[in-house]
Amino acid sequence: MKMIGSKTIETERLILRPSKMEEQKRLWEVLMIPEVNKWYLTGHKKHANDPHHWSWEVQEKFYEYKVSKATDPDVFGWSIFLKGEYTNSGLEEVIGQVTAQENGDNLSIRDVGWYIDPTYHRLGYATEAAGAMIDYMFKEVEIEKIASGAVKDNLGSCKIFERLGFTKTYEEEHDSPYTFYDGMLVFSHYDLNSKDYFNNKQKTLVR
Repeated sequence: MKMIGSKTIETERLILRPSKMEEQKRLWEVLMIPEVNKWYLTGHKKHANDPHHWSWEVQEKFYEYKVSKATDPDVFGWSIFLKGEYTNSGLEEVIGQVTAQENGDNLSIRDVGWYIDPTYHRLGYATEAAGAMIDYMFKEVEIEKIASGAVKDNLGSCKIFERLGFTKTYEEEHDSPYTFYDGMLVFSHYDLNSKDYFNNKQKTLVR
């Protein structure tokens, strides 16, 4: 595995860049949308009913810390920008985030996650961003495996895993870890190792 950090990645419609402070307030606004944080935001449950804790006044400090680490060689996370030719304004717009986090003691096995502004759901942007990030992690960072998952009812994320060639390995039910969601949830777990990833890519090229 190569600790080379979060290099800029460009796709047909998107640019993935290491986090900068300029876009963080917008990403905070997206994360505060219930449709987004329902499946993504984890934090102490004691803060669920504390609006002040989630205000930009308080959260800005966390985002400043995140940005201070964004170019570290062991950090793999990107802000997702939609290119100007695909926006109404004609200017780039930040629409979400994608990350490849540690998953246990073996740093070469990663857990991935993403969120997208609901305004841009069902347009393929999350699949495009996640696919580009996963390609980078296998080809350039040379990780061994991605072991990740999503809530079974989060159909969008589960479909993305399936489109990108992941195998569902098992399901389990346990208490929700998400800050604004109480109760039991069923989690679907997905794996993709480097051998299968490159085999899948080769089969696609042959077709």
